[in-house]
Amino acid sequence: MDTYSAVSYACPNCGAGLTFDPEKQKFTCEFCLSEFDEEELISSGSAEQAKSREESNREYCDSMNEYYCPNCGAEIAADSNTAADFCYFCHSPVVLKGKLEGQLKPDKIIPFKFDKEQAESQFLKFARKKLFVPKDFSSQEHAHKISGVYYPFWVTDADTSCTLDGKAKRIRVHRQGQYEVTETSSYNIVRAGDIHFEDITSSAFSESDKNMLEGILPFPPDSHIDFSMPYLLGFCAKKRDIERSQLSEEVKQRMNRYASTLLSNTVEGYSSFAPDNCNVNIKLSHWEYTLMPVWVLTYKNRKGKIYTYAMNGYTGKIYGELPLSFAKLSVFGGIVLGVCTALFSLIGGLL
Repeated sequence: MDTYSAVSYACPNCGAGLTFDPEKQKFTCEFCLSEFDEEELISSGSAEQAKSREESNREYCDSMNEYYCPNCGAEIAADSNTAADFCYFCHSPVVLKGKLEGQLKPDKIIPFKFDKEQAESQFLKFARKKLFVPKDFSSQEHAHKISGVYYPFWVTDADTSCTLDGKAKRIRVHRQGQYEVTETSSYNIVRAGDIHFEDITSSAFSESDKNMLEGILPFPPDSHIDFSMPYLLGFCAKKRDIERSQLSEEVKQRMNRYASTLLSNTVEGYSSFAPDNCNVNIKLSHWEYTLMPVWVLTYKNRKGKIYTYAMNGYTGKIYGELPLSFAKLSVFGGIVLGVCTALFSLIGGLL
């Protein structure tokens, strides 16, 4: 048993850490459910892969500085050549905490396709079309505060075998003499098949930015490339705070919903079909920690409420929460009221 505890192994199929199952006398992976004996792992070079990953992670952490915002609590990471002087979220000065610790090096990254000048231009085009936003919201000075931030995601692929059962009805209406007869036949339906899921994307960051991140998705599957440090130059990166073990059940539920829809679509020839139970058995899964690019700009109104504008740094898709200028609304309301009063007076005079 000491031999097993002294050696670290990575799953040859998905790269996750393996644990030893005393009952099976095998190394098991909780993510892709694979099982290996020690001989298979040695021949696959799993221990060397795990060691290489640990060394690579250590080098990544050594090259990244961690910053903390004392005002809103945001934490970001930037490479040692990139100075993070203000919080991209609340625009307060940030404090250097030191070297990044305990964060795994990303597997993949999607590089920014839009530079800062293009991002500012897109924001101003968006903001200046809005009639009732505060004047400073759509100013060049405010637009210049837009920040390029890499957000953390988990991307999952999986090979599964799925089953679905449900109830179907076939209704037939015909006449017998002077009567109209409705015949209803009920059936128990079972469907099964192998389904490959690809690029199931889940945020590896807390719920606070969930709406924003969902608003700028998706990223094209072919935009993912192997992670390389130079892509971080000039940008910040959000620290992930959700591990894949915390997402495994959520991802499986999403697979269940997708599988239920796919298998239900194969049921034909019935008047109605109501799916009942769908079961997804994951035969093999692969998880990749991926950094995805987002241009982010926030605006704080006089009451301290923060509004967030975000642009997908690869596709240009926009998510925006708009502040309202009550002064502009009041002026507009006064104009509308004046026009209505004049019309009513004119109509009253004619009558």
